[in-house]
Amino acid sequence: MFTKAIYATTLLSALAVAAPAPQVPGYNDADFPVTVSQDTGAPASTFGPDSQINAILTTPGTLAPPRRSSDVTGATSHGPFSGTATTTGAEQAPTTLGTAIEPLPPNPTATYYNANGKLQNPAPIPYTPAGGLGTNGTEPRYMVNSDFDYESITLGLYQEWIELDLFNNGLAVFSEQDFLDAGLTAEDRSYIAFMAIQETGHATLLSNMLGESAPPQCTYDYPFTTVREFIDFNQKLTRWGESGVWGFINHLDSREVGQLLSQSIATEARQQMSFRQMLGLHPMPVWFETGIPQSWAWSYLAPYISSCPENTTRLAWQNFPALHIVNQANPNRFSPNDTAAYEVTGNRTADPSKSTIPADESCVNLNTTGYACGPAIARNRSEPLTFPGRQVNLTWDVPGQAVGPNNSYVTSSSAGQPLFVAWVAQLNLTYTPLTITGENEGYTYQPASEVYEGDPALNGTAFVALTDSDIFLTPFNLSMINPHVVALGLYQAG
Repeated sequence: MFTKAIYATTLLSALAVAAPAPQVPGYNDADFPVTVSQDTGAPASTFGPDSQINAILTTPGTLAPPRRSSDVTGATSHGPFSGTATTTGAEQAPTTLGTAIEPLPPNPTATYYNANGKLQNPAPIPYTPAGGLGTNGTEPRYMVNSDFDYESITLGLYQEWIELDLFNNGLAVFSEQDFLDAGLTAEDRSYIAFMAIQETGHATLLSNMLGESAPPQCTYDYPFTTVREFIDFNQKLTRWGESGVWGFINHLDSREVGQLLSQSIATEARQQMSFRQMLGLHPMPVWFETGIPQSWAWSYLAPYISSCPENTTRLAWQNFPALHIVNQANPNRFSPNDTAAYEVTGNRTADPSKSTIPADESCVNLNTTGYACGPAIARNRSEPLTFPGRQVNLTWDVPGQAVGPNNSYVTSSSAGQPLFVAWVAQLNLTYTPLTITGENEGYTYQPASEVYEGDPALNGTAFVALTDSDIFLTPFNLSMINPHVVALGLYQAG
């Protein structure tokens, strides 16, 4: 027995050494032989001549469709608008039919259910199940098909234009050394420059789907003073840009427009992830991306547009008052819970966190796992930016503030007194009670809601609103919350 016990222990030890690392709790079939020996010779030191391979000179058979924007274009001046608005308010329809959309039961045609996994209806052609929209052979028309489509895609174009200017602006105003001090090399600068070129294609695509009234590029007023703040603003701006499209894309009347838009917003998602990596944040700390209503995306975007050319197409979406997170977590700190009140660069909702903090409080140049926040493929923090149960201190603006291009839009709210804080993250809408502590100020606590077991709903760059009620809504009908929104903000969770 003693001999057998020693044998068993020795065998288990050998298996433990052979098993791959890291170990995954609960995974019991990890003995697949995947480990191979790596060559340990010296790396290459010379890299020429270039490879020789058979090739021919090729050229495109036809001229490529023109872009509306060149690689670098648009306004060369930046800063706040100082003139007087000649037009104020959102674009209005000839008449308005009501003040809110009343909840209705499910669509009476939504009755399909498949209990056995078999096809339930005759197939139109072989290997093609019955159903689907736009699959009956009609020629696609890649143009907006309603006022809803037009206003949604125009909002998207405003977003693409600012991204084109923003990415180029950061490369223009900060030196190579500024980027190196933030841990970003010439290759990273080239990557950002390529993102700007991507935006010329996106702006052209959306302009073509709108037609001759598509708005041009405008002049912008940015909130950053350092490279880190530039990157932080980029990850916030691309977050609401992406989420704004996920919120309306499946409501478009033109499914053809939705198809092309989805193929552009997939790139936007990669941009947002990349900027998070450059800031030393986890690149994708969620299981699902969030969708938000158009008026939310416009409320975040408009304060950063200084002015637009005369007769630029106006938008119909609402501009909500700003909600300010007093103790917004600062991702530049190795201890983000020691962030001071209003430690952001300005007073607009999406202004980045200040990076000009004392060196002995910063995580930027640390080389300690769990505390460093320099650029990386992925980072884990020993101390999270935020956590469930954290007190979140809030202040909010009153309606009636002039915002947006030429100060020509006005913030508004049709809600009553604020009672709740609505957290919109991933697939969830979670409410927490608001405690009022003074005029337009109060606090709540970060919720601990989960999408599914093991997936905290609130993570990454999330959306938060004050509301006068806690009505039940889901991702597809979230816009019905708008009449109840008092103010709107961004929350840096994680």
